[in-house]
Amino acid sequence: MRRIRGRWLLLAIALVGLGVALWRYAKPTTAASTSMTPNARVTRLVADSVRIKVEVLNGTDIRGLARRGTFALRDLGFDVVGTGNSSEKVDSSVVYVHSGRMDWGELAAQGLGGARVVARPDSSRYLDLTVVLGRAWRPPAETFHP
Repeated sequence: MRRIRGRWLLLAIALVGLGVALWRYAKPTTAASTSMTPNARVTRLVADSVRIKVEVLNGTDIRGLARRGTFALRDLGFDVVGTGNSSEKVDSSVVYVHSGRMDWGELAAQGLGGARVVARPDSSRYLDLTVVLGRAWRPPAETFHP
């Protein structure tokens, strides 16, 4: 009799574990939950045939801001080739245009939700833009990036 109870107990535990696993890892099926999938609200600003090389710098003391900016700009289609911290601390974000393509700088400023665009020609750099993120910039909700 104890053996039968033990088997039923093990079966019940296994079924509960399976139910929890299915509930936790199942794909969302409701309209409200599918709207929160990663990149659901992101619209690419840069065409697939265009490569805009960008450096993203953190112009604040907020840790991880350049990383969050990198993810946001990559989701918009920019090719972020470098990140780091800026020696200058800024309140509002600045986009420095090195290649002379001010329209690309305006595109990046639009993608960031507003930034000042400054021409700073430099043909010796491998970059088209340098983005210095300021304290006023608010990153979008973080998506999963492996």
